[in-house]
Amino acid sequence: MPKVGMEPLRRKALIDATISAIGERGSLDVTMSEIAGRAGVSSALAHHYFGAKDELLLATMRHILAELTIDMRRALQSASSPRERVSAVVAVNFSDIQFQPETIAAWLAFYVEAQKSSALRRLLRVYARRLHSNLMSGLTGILARHEADRAAEATAALIDGLYIRRALKDGVPDAATAIALVEDYLEIKLDGRQTQ
Repeated sequence: MPKVGMEPLRRKALIDATISAIGERGSLDVTMSEIAGRAGVSSALAHHYFGAKDELLLATMRHILAELTIDMRRALQSASSPRERVSAVVAVNFSDIQFQPETIAAWLAFYVEAQKSSALRRLLRVYARRLHSNLMSGLTGILARHEADRAAEATAALIDGLYIRRALKDGVPDAATAIALVEDYLEIKLDGRQTQ
C-alpha cells in the first residue's frame, strides 16, 4: 500500500522522469517501465497513478503547460507597458526553466504525437490560444487590432520555429540568441509605434 502523502511527490517524479526520458530519446518511444525506473518507483505504481502511458504523457504535457502559465502570469504582472508585455511573453518562452533541452525535446515529441492524439492536439491548441492571447495583450496597445493579430501570429510562429530548430539541434544555441531574433522582428514590425 502506498504511503500517505507520497502520491503528489511520486506523480511529480514520474512526470519529471517522463520529460527526462523523452529528452534523452528525442521521442515518445519510451516505456512505462523505463520512466518508472528513472523515477525510482515500480511500473505497477506508475500504472496505479496514471493508468496507461498515454495518460502519463497527457499529465506531463499538462504539467509543462501549467509551469509555463505560472511563469507567464508572474512576468506579465510585472510588465508596466504594452511593449514590456510583449517582451515578457517572449522572454518567458525562452527562460532558463522553459528552454531546457529536455523540455524542448518534449515539446517537439508532443507536436508530433498530436498528429495522432486528439487529447494532445487539444492541449496544444490551448497552448497556441494562450500564447496568442498573451501576445495580443501587449500588441493591441501598440498596433491596430488586425496588425496586432498578424504580429502575434508571426511572433508565435517564430517562437515555435526556434523551439523546433533547437530540438533538431540545428538552430540558435541559447535562449539569449533566440530572444534577440524574436525581438529583432518585433522592432521592425513595431517600427517606432511603441508606447514605453
